[in-house]
Amino acid sequence: MEIALREAVGAGARDEVPVGAVVVMGGRIIGKAGNQVEELGDPTAHAEMLALTQAFAAAGLKRLLGAELFTTLEPCVQCAGACLHARLDRVVYATADKKFGGVESLASLFELPGLNHHVSAERGPRGEESSALLRAFFQAKRRTGTV
Repeated sequence: MEIALREAVGAGARDEVPVGAVVVMGGRIIGKAGNQVEELGDPTAHAEMLALTQAFAAAGLKRLLGAELFTTLEPCVQCAGACLHARLDRVVYATADKKFGGVESLASLFELPGLNHHVSAERGPRGEESSALLRAFFQAKRRTGTV
């Protein structure tokens, strides 16, 4: 989670929403990224999606059985769906996303009946730091009127 938090700080420094994600498989990092929505002009360029794309390339696979995703913010519905398609074993997130969370807050995609794969999810460490990063980012945006 420490590396995901560093990715989030980097994203915030680039004026992106400060979210970071890391994919680990077999004990090694195979993907890591911070949000790049603004930089790429792509609303799907979330940290989780970018880290998964790197992981697919690094592993040479389209399914990441045995892999884990560590992210500073609960994955949104899009990213939670991608985790299911990637066949991740586990997702660990630092803080909940009350507005867009696809794991527990807004929806519980991993718990839908009829899925052919189960992804376990849990809140992990660094929640307060992740929340503080997001709060500070959006407070600054509101002060400057750039939200």
